[in-house]
Amino acid sequence: MTIDMQLKALDRLVGTWRVTGGAEGTVSYRWMEGGFFLVQDVDLVQDGQPVKGVEMIGRERAFGADKPSEDIKSRYYDSQGATLDYVYELDGDTLTIWGMEKGSPAYYRGTFSADGDTVTGAWVYPGGGGYPSDMTRVR
Repeated sequence: MTIDMQLKALDRLVGTWRVTGGAEGTVSYRWMEGGFFLVQDVDLVQDGQPVKGVEMIGRERAFGADKPSEDIKSRYYDSQGATLDYVYELDGDTLTIWGMEKGSPAYYRGTFSADGDTVTGAWVYPGGGGYPSDMTRVR
């Protein structure tokens, strides 16, 4: 099987990050065996509420389908009962995480530092809402 270079580019997320801004805590990224999915483990406090979650990031391939999805998609599950869908896009040093689908008015956009150890960005919501969200690699 050929290497999925767009998915493999997300390898720069692998590790543990301290998150600051509208949510505070840590997130960790690791590859699931086989290399088809990047797993994010979430341990944050947002709006005074602890939130633990897991996100599976990769290409969808439905049962019996010949080819995977064009976009890199994810599904996030958390301790508050939420299930959220995203589309990941990495263009150079800019990471965009679209809510639901590419081009959505709800998204995160962050920029990796030259050394790759920080990502500075913000969540943007329709109507002008959102919050800053930065990550610093801790390991």
